[in-house]
Amino acid sequence: MTLSAIEHLLNTYKDYAVVLSILINVLISIIGIIPAWLLTAINIKLFGFTGGFLVSFVGEIIGTIVSFLLYRKGLQKRFISNASKFKLLKRLLSLEGKEAFYGVLFLRLIPFIPSSLITLFAAFGKVTWSSFILASLIGKFPVILFESYSVNQVLEFTLFGKIILGLLLIVLLVYISRKRFTVFVKNKVLGKY
Repeated sequence: MTLSAIEHLLNTYKDYAVVLSILINVLISIIGIIPAWLLTAINIKLFGFTGGFLVSFVGEIIGTIVSFLLYRKGLQKRFISNASKFKLLKRLLSLEGKEAFYGVLFLRLIPFIPSSLITLFAAFGKVTWSSFILASLIGKFPVILFESYSVNQVLEFTLFGKIILGLLLIVLLVYISRKRFTVFVKNKVLGKY
């Protein structure tokens, strides 16, 4: 389903748009590969800044809880048996009590770490359900607020929005350039043999 299809769905069923948006956010959380800020952009466009932020926040929190429970119940045993090969991962998974709470909180406060990855590692670790929920509530609030503000600025095309778009463009160009350079270097090196 494309972004325009999601936006069309929410516009078509305006009476149910909040519930539908929250359900879509839960699916995004479970799947884990789609950035939630894309839905945040649609929510802000449809519900305004405050409404869009609140719908996105509630959707992400419910999605985080549901995916945590699904990951813990369905995948934990399989993952832990494979994780023992990696020392750092083993250390992260062994965090308990306050360490686990602060670990989840710290990771939640970093805007560019995918939320589903944090949820996945927390679900596979020893963090308690209540610590995870509290750390996620506290950590997601400022990140989603910043995300909402940034998306709103881009949608309104303010000076700050133009700066954000410019920075994203620069990051994208650097990424593409590095990829192409790496391929070029590999081809040159392989071509010599």
